[in-house]
Amino acid sequence: MAKKCDLCGRGSTKDASRSHSNIKTTKRQHINLQIKKIDGKRMKVCSKCLKTIAKTK
Repeated sequence: MAKKCDLCGRGSTKDASRSHSNIKTTKRQHINLQIKKIDGKRMKVCSKCLKTIAKTK
């Protein structure tokens, strides 16, 4: 199950987590995906696209 938006194609990004001693460990930041029905199809859509859809209606 891919963690990508079906409309814009945005996915997760890599980020650095820093500890108190400044050691860097990589972590993934996932986007806020919501499963919504759009035009009769179930799609995984990010919250940014949902806001855009709400504005156009």
